[in-house]
Amino acid sequence: MAFDENGRPAFLLQGKPRALRTEEVSQIVGVFAQAARNAREGGFDGVEIHGANGYLHDQFINGALNTRDDRYGGSIANRLRFTLETADAIVDAIGGERTGIRLSPFGRYNEMPAFDDEAETYLTLASELSKRGIAYVHISDQTRWADDVSIPKNFLQAFRSAFRGPLILAGGYLRDNGQAAIDSGEADLIAIGKPFIANPDLVERLRNNWPLNSWDERTFYTAGAKGYTDYGVCA
Repeated sequence: MAFDENGRPAFLLQGKPRALRTEEVSQIVGVFAQAARNAREGGFDGVEIHGANGYLHDQFINGALNTRDDRYGGSIANRLRFTLETADAIVDAIGGERTGIRLSPFGRYNEMPAFDDEAETYLTLASELSKRGIAYVHISDQTRWADDVSIPKNFLQAFRSAFRGPLILAGGYLRDNGQAAIDSGEADLIAIGKPFIANPDLVERLRNNWPLNSWDERTFYTAGAKGYTDYGVCA
């Protein structure tokens, strides 16, 4: 989605994608690091690497989709290399305490395929990220909004054991199931998205068992106040 020739937001025709050349990967790593510096200079506290949901890092991580025959493909270590190089560059640029990452193990959004060593890949990544002392890992749990997604039993606990920093879960969580995930040791924090869009006073509503506004997906990713600042609050 970008601006068309008349300056209006629109979905534009994209060029045919191709695999990055080996020498281009380090250039992309540098772009991520510069973006992190720009964010800090712009007043942000930190950045979150989007390594989930079928985007670039997720494509490298995925053992079925990544068919590269260079040092960024094949083994688990190679498939994780781009993501870890990006994390290292951003940590060097702004500090580990200001660097987070979002991942989607066993997620199938954007047609991401399953692969044989998926659990081992993500637990290896968890361990490597833990060594780097980043601020947190944020997992996109797609089990509540996609029928073909299933996270293996005890995987989240194993991930949390491998990654020693805070673990955040997002994906269909509210007060009760979010608290249950924390109580069971699956997460340290729960992220909430759509309900917060529709309920600017969500914390008070959950605390007091007040009813929630329903969100309007037709207003997502659109300009103007409708669907962003026009939801009511409880009196």
